[in-house]
Amino acid sequence: MEKDNIKNWLTRFIKGIFIALGFILPGVSGGVLAAILGLYERMLNFMAHIRQNFKQDFWYFVPVGLGGIAGIILLSNPLEYLLTTYKAIVLWGFAGAIIGTLPSLFRESAKYGRKRSDWYVFLATMVLGGLFLYNMTAIFGDMPVNFFSWILAGGLIALGVIVPGLSPSNLLLYLGLFDPMIKGFKNADIGVFLPMAIGGLITLILFSKIMNYLLQHYHAKVYHFILGIVVVSTLLIVVPPVADYSGFTAISVVASIVLLVIGIWLGYWMSHLEQKLK
Repeated sequence: MEKDNIKNWLTRFIKGIFIALGFILPGVSGGVLAAILGLYERMLNFMAHIRQNFKQDFWYFVPVGLGGIAGIILLSNPLEYLLTTYKAIVLWGFAGAIIGTLPSLFRESAKYGRKRSDWYVFLATMVLGGLFLYNMTAIFGDMPVNFFSWILAGGLIALGVIVPGLSPSNLLLYLGLFDPMIKGFKNADIGVFLPMAIGGLITLILFSKIMNYLLQHYHAKVYHFILGIVVVSTLLIVVPPVADYSGFTAISVVASIVLLVIGIWLGYWMSHLEQKLK
């Protein structure tokens, strides 16, 4: 029995490492990975009804959380190198992964039917959201990297866990928080981990019930809003100032196209696998 417990603990720890991919890789959704690994429904139910079976569920997810922290630290170093050395090329791969998930998101958005007003939500979100994001620095100035911005970053990542298919890392890229986040993860900086954990927990506890309610009553509009944010933020991460094309060569263009295609395939495969496992 004890061996089975150790095996189950290690299995959940390894699952946590994989879910960490959804925390730090743009185009990869932590919610999709949690669904693929069979953790999503129990996790959402735990957060939405935290007082029910708290002790049992808490200890169930402890190895998942520890695995997530380990995965973040292990994966941050190579990711930082790639983004420092080949940022624009790598961003096209991330964009491809997001594009690959769009068919699944579109199907999910019409799960209970689709109205003309839902398309209005999508278009309004794309136009207004795109204008806001593109001009955000001009309006507010550069996003400061401090305790409160890390709380925001943790909250955005938690939304990617609550809503399968949503990858908030592309928003972090555009906000200028992604690169310092990866550096903080690589150095196991408690000043990054702690506020992000606080922001993530607050978001999970507060928004699990809210998201559950919204999806039950306004499913199509919520997903069309998400689609608008995903599409426009994906476009923005492959244009300046996020992507820098200085020194780009023909080889760089070919590498970007190859990574774009690979990313599309990977995103489509992951979202298709999630649909099969639902």
